[in-house]
Amino acid sequence: LADLDGTPFREDAWTRGENHGGGWSRVLQDGNVFEKAGVNVSVVRGELSPQALKAMCATGRLQGLDGRHCQFFAAGLSLVIHPKNPMAPTAHLNYRYFEVMDPETGGKTWWFGGGSDLT
Repeated sequence: LADLDGTPFREDAWTRGENHGGGWSRVLQDGNVFEKAGVNVSVVRGELSPQALKAMCATGRLQGLDGRHCQFFAAGLSLVIHPKNPMAPTAHLNYRYFEVMDPETGGKTWWFGGGSDLT
């Protein structure tokens, strides 16, 4: 996109503490072709808080793990592209993956979600 537009992306990288992952955001703004384009990627891991684990168990996503110290892994990708041309479509997408590990069995419960649209 930067080559097509002739405008570079600004990048902001971040980390979530030592060995807990991180991500980056890239934004192109006020370009020649695109009013704004952004890409965000994150990959993180850690221990679920007791409140988060309780909420996930209450919704039925997780069963039999309430009160345990569960590790999680999460990854996400989002993209927004707004062209300057009002006749060109705008693109949005957001995808995420989340898994929780049972500390006793090592088993994993996971789910994937998200969606995209052109408007």
